Amino acid sequence: MKPHAMSLRLPALAQDVLLALFVTGAQVQGTMVSAADDVATRPLSDFGYLGYVLLIVSGVVIVARRRWPVAVFVVTALASLTYYALDFPDGPGWLGLFIAIYTLVAYGDGRRSLMIAGVGITVLAVGWLIAAADIEPRAAIGWVFFRIGASVMSAALGESVRSRRVIAAEALERAEAAERTREEEARARVDAERFRIAREVHDTVAHAIAIINVQSGVTAHVLDRRPDVAREALRTIEQTSARALREMRAILGVLRADDVGRVPYPGLRQVDELAARARDAGVDVRIEETLPEAPLPVAVESAAYRILQESITNVIRHVGPTRVRAVVNAGNDSLEIRVTDDGRGAAPNEDRADPRPPTHDAADSGGSVDPGRGIMGMRERCRLLGGELDAGPLQGGGFEVTARLPLAPIGSRQ
Repeated sequence: MKPHAMSLRLPALAQDVLLALFVTGAQVQGTMVSAADDVATRPLSDFGYLGYVLLIVSGVVIVARRRWPVAVFVVTALASLTYYALDFPDGPGWLGLFIAIYTLVAYGDGRRSLMIAGVGITVLAVGWLIAAADIEPRAAIGWVFFRIGASVMSAALGESVRSRRVIAAEALERAEAAERTREEEARARVDAERFRIAREVHDTVAHAIAIINVQSGVTAHVLDRRPDVAREALRTIEQTSARALREMRAILGVLRADDVGRVPYPGLRQVDELAARARDAGVDVRIEETLPEAPLPVAVESAAYRILQESITNVIRHVGPTRVRAVVNAGNDSLEIRVTDDGRGAAPNEDRADPRPPTHDAADSGGSVDPGRGIMGMRERCRLLGGELDAGPLQGGGFEVTARLPLAPIGSRQ
């Protein structure tokens, strides 16, 4: 078992008690030694041992320096003024005062504490100089200036410590804020990636299920009468499901840490396969492409494919056998897509003995119904790339989807 490291740092109150005992002892003992060599000053025992009392009080009061820094400073300052005004012997009786000044500034609130310390040091300096007006020998006045300078240095040291503490606290706060921002950005990226994956899964699965639904209906309808047609429908179901699984692996591959086995997202190069699968479902699809020789941006090409796929899927699901015309035209700065269907009952050269069962998803026989969430997904794709999409029924029947994708999509430059 790993032993726990023990902290050797004492509590703040214990530290202050030890400091107060040390300062009190140093002030009393040091002043007694100094007084033995200076017979011209007043003995510490005068006025009922007042000299000893002032030294002890200015040392013991240090115990409360963190809790009441202003009060401790006032007590030590008054004790010092009284001590030197009564001409008690000079010595290290200023230790408690210097610690009180340092504490006042270091643990104060900055400007207010500095003002209190400045006023207090000014009063002390005047009092000390007045008390030393007739000091002998004159060279001893140097100790007065020492006390003034040490008081100023104590305040400066306290301000330095306070400033460093404030800077450290601000740095910690900025680091925590930056960490929160990074976490929020990471969550936003994760949410965006989840939304993108969900959209890709929807488009892939919806198209595959629509084809499989139609072909399974064909199989059930002609299984006994025309086994060759049923066999072909089952083969289409097998191919469609396998293709959907490959696309799902490609989409979900972004969740893996490595790049092994990933398949590129489908693009406009696969539109012929898309049209062939739609024809197997009874939709007569004609696709006209005008594309540049240079490759299109990956994001634009993938979005264009998904818009074509979703538009044709909606026709399969909601209309059934009909004519669909898809036009993909790349201009100088945008890619335009238009998918138009003729509505129900408009399949060319429709065989009245067609083994395909009738669809039941359309609202009427005059045109396609509103595909709902599919349109929302396509519109969101366009919006993310800075494009736009319109969809709605045509006046003479049928439905049309038009989209424009800029070739320099927002946030997706290749």
